[in-house]
Amino acid sequence: MSIKISEMAGWREIPVAGVAYRPSTESKTGDWRSFRPIVNEEKCTGCALCHFFCPDGAISLVNEKAKVDYDFCKGCGICAEECPVKAIEMVPER
Repeated sequence: MSIKISEMAGWREIPVAGVAYRPSTESKTGDWRSFRPIVNEEKCTGCALCHFFCPDGAISLVNEKAKVDYDFCKGCGICAEECPVKAIEMVPER
């Protein structure tokens, strides 16, 4: 018996401490955030550490600068902590 992805529960239906059976980039989870990362493009060196450390794959490099996909960013702040030049600031979500 196989289960189709379309038949699985969305993130709102997963119980606390439940297991998500899909990659985070398949479900828009950006509305979980209470803080959002803001990238200062003047400071960003394009090192991509934020991209590699992001647990949700929400950061990519565009023109050698970090770009956050807010549809998938949960606002954990790992990117800001790992940025060696402090080009990412966490600000309260509006």
